Amino acid sequence: MEYNFAKIEPRWQKYWEENKTFKTPDDFSKPKYYILDMFPYPSGAGLHVGHPEGYTATDIMSRYKRMKGFNVLHPMGYDAFGLPAEQYAMQTGTHPAITTNKNCDNFRRQIKAIGLSYDWDREINTTDPHYFKWTQWIFKQLYNTWFDKEQQKGRPISELPIPEEIKEKGEIAITEYISEKRLAYYDNAQVWWCDSCKTVCANEEVLTDGSHEKCGHPVTRKNLKQWLLRIPHYAERLLKGLEFLDWPAGVIDMQKNWIGKSTGAEIDFQIDGLNKKLRVYTTRPDTLFGATYMVIAPEHELAGEITIPKKKEEVEKYINAAALKSDLDRTDLAKEKTGVFTGRYAINPVNNQPIPIWIADYVLMGYGTGAIMAVPAHDTRDFEFAKEFDIPIICILDPKDVEGREEILAGDKCWTEDGEYINSSSEETGLNINGLNKEKGIKKTIDWLEKRGLGTATVNFKMRDWLFSRQRYWGEPFPVIHWEDGEVSLLDDAELPLLLPELEKYSPGDSGESPLANAKEWLHVTDKNGRKGRRETNTMPQWAGSCWYYLRYIDPFNDQRIFDPEMEKYWMPVDLYIGGAEHAVLHLLYSRFWHKVLFDLGIVSTDEPFQKLYNQGMILAFAYETATGAKVSSDLVEERDGKYFHTETGEELKQIVAKMSKSLKNVVNPDDVIERYGADSLRLYEMFMGPLDERKPWAENGVKGVFNFLNRAHRFFADTGNVVDGEEDKEVAKLLHQTIRKVAVDIENLKFNTAISALMVFNNLAIKKGKVTKQTAETFAKILSPFAPHLGEELWSIYGNKETLAYEPWPEVDESLLQEDSFEYPVSFNGKMRFKIELPVDMLQPEIEKAVLADYKAQKWLEGKTVRKFIFVPKKIINVVIG
Repeated sequence: MEYNFAKIEPRWQKYWEENKTFKTPDDFSKPKYYILDMFPYPSGAGLHVGHPEGYTATDIMSRYKRMKGFNVLHPMGYDAFGLPAEQYAMQTGTHPAITTNKNCDNFRRQIKAIGLSYDWDREINTTDPHYFKWTQWIFKQLYNTWFDKEQQKGRPISELPIPEEIKEKGEIAITEYISEKRLAYYDNAQVWWCDSCKTVCANEEVLTDGSHEKCGHPVTRKNLKQWLLRIPHYAERLLKGLEFLDWPAGVIDMQKNWIGKSTGAEIDFQIDGLNKKLRVYTTRPDTLFGATYMVIAPEHELAGEITIPKKKEEVEKYINAAALKSDLDRTDLAKEKTGVFTGRYAINPVNNQPIPIWIADYVLMGYGTGAIMAVPAHDTRDFEFAKEFDIPIICILDPKDVEGREEILAGDKCWTEDGEYINSSSEETGLNINGLNKEKGIKKTIDWLEKRGLGTATVNFKMRDWLFSRQRYWGEPFPVIHWEDGEVSLLDDAELPLLLPELEKYSPGDSGESPLANAKEWLHVTDKNGRKGRRETNTMPQWAGSCWYYLRYIDPFNDQRIFDPEMEKYWMPVDLYIGGAEHAVLHLLYSRFWHKVLFDLGIVSTDEPFQKLYNQGMILAFAYETATGAKVSSDLVEERDGKYFHTETGEELKQIVAKMSKSLKNVVNPDDVIERYGADSLRLYEMFMGPLDERKPWAENGVKGVFNFLNRAHRFFADTGNVVDGEEDKEVAKLLHQTIRKVAVDIENLKFNTAISALMVFNNLAIKKGKVTKQTAETFAKILSPFAPHLGEELWSIYGNKETLAYEPWPEVDESLLQEDSFEYPVSFNGKMRFKIELPVDMLQPEIEKAVLADYKAQKWLEGKTVRKFIFVPKKIINVVIG
């Protein structure tokens, strides 16, 4: 019987859609299972075969859990705001919504063609005003929340205590105080600015040479008014929460590193000749005696004030040059060390010695205080800088019995490990830590600093306030009005959503404002008292919509509230979240932050949104390169006798594995695979390639292999002449129940490749036997269906069933059929295994002894020997002691 997937698959997809087979009921009586995919950005290129890998994995789990009796929530939507649609609008004048909706339609078509069991009635789109109304509403909650450090939670701004001394200063002081406490605030922030594109660039868009990747024009640092979120207030909570999550260890480590918790001290250095202090943060205050210079970031607020007049021109030139470099380039350890002396000194508090203050681009404002004390004897970067600029190096940690010790003590070699303190005392200041260990040295130094008001023990976080605005059109507008008297107000809930205005041109203005500044009618507002105001022209970043989408799936069409609290309580947290590791830090961190704020405000019922996280591996493709490493497009490659050659030059090429890319023409479109082999083959191959979390190359021969399996399964199981009444063959029954168990366990553990192997093994045995019972055939259709749902449904209907098998109970394992009748024993002589023998499991020991000693394979080892002892452990081993 022909396996006509081109007819079978559309028929069942139509059935599922017409019957709303996968519509999720809000049936609170059943156990729930919420399975979430990281929703896609709908690009113009559509899906490639990497996308369905994670989607198929969640779909298998969803289908399996439904059959296990769970109420499954498995939704899909689109993270649809984004730069590509806006750039296309700038080039063509086409509204981004038109481009976005067209792309979403294509994504939806492709996803449905794969047979994924999403509840399409819950589809969301972040650009839909019904959705972003609630994104704007969440922004209002952030704006109206402050963080209570004592309680370690966010609280309504109405509960913020105002100190008496602030109240005495009047309303303006109170307003400023409240603004300083809000989780969302408006302030100047340094951004990358491309004057050619008239836009702010993300860090990732700035190349190492300081140019904009989109146009090649140099970018500069610019101060622009931005919205920021005080995410560091939640740093400790974000760290603590990781302990209770079932997430990959690598993702947890990346989150911890991004948060960057460290303990140390903030120390004040008096600036010589100025009535100012320079504050530094260090994790090693015990090394103060080795600090021989200080470095501040080029952006430091005191840079201009510290610089003496005759150094001013040189310093300004350096600062301007630093503004052209990316943070990545500035902190590259391999780069040449650059810096400029300000001409001024600071006083080292532990010995009252003056040390020079330098400006260097390897110090960033984003961590600590933007100023460091440099201890060149014990830090490689500081050592190289000191050598470059001939700055003294004082060793304060004696490495003792180490090769090169004399060079280290002389300051000619850097020592980055610990050692015994030397040169670490001052009669003038009274501090002496010589001879102490590291722990005691740190404690004594901090105690000494705190007693004198020179420093304090501090916990620091690398994570900085989240820059939460873009100078773009295609994003969520802020529900904010800036009034002419300086007041900032937010729209009432009843005024949401604030829609984007229609524009004729989407290019930003020369001043750095977004294109929204061109919408004069939308931009300018007047209140009932005649006061004039101006709407916020920044829009929210693409992260905004993806921070909370999992919550809207719960109740997607509720116009009165963000979701029904009872529904949220039932469905949350997400039980399984699958997506790429590229979102391991920012998306997950931002989502967790928003969720914790909503939890603190009593809006959600859980402290964490995603209980279990799993990262699928990347699907790669074969690519080709010349002997010099130049990449060659796949359409210029031909294979001859297992080797690869350039069709134009004839040069032999090397086959490599690389990311799919348009330039290499090695992108595989799932539409093409489905047209050639069917959706079930695509699904099966993506799961059979290897472990789900590993990187693996796409190979069409592999698709052919799983297609052949499905073809053979269809040919045998769809032929009702092979499906009979009566009692099942014992070998078939036994393997069937082993397969039921194996497939279930493997699905639960996301080991889909080995589950598919088990299905293949059973299929081979069934074909070999030639006949199976109807019960066996139906059971096979059930356990095949999570992986190949179209074929599973087709077989199920062939056997006379009128309803879908999507909600049929998962088959129970008959334990009695799994009992082994025999066991293959390893037989050892004097502890060395010599051969194996299969014996009935109910055979008594005397009979086993006779059978083993009589076996012809035993004679070689028994010849001329006496059996002194026969050791028998049931279903384990047999050992014959001879002498």
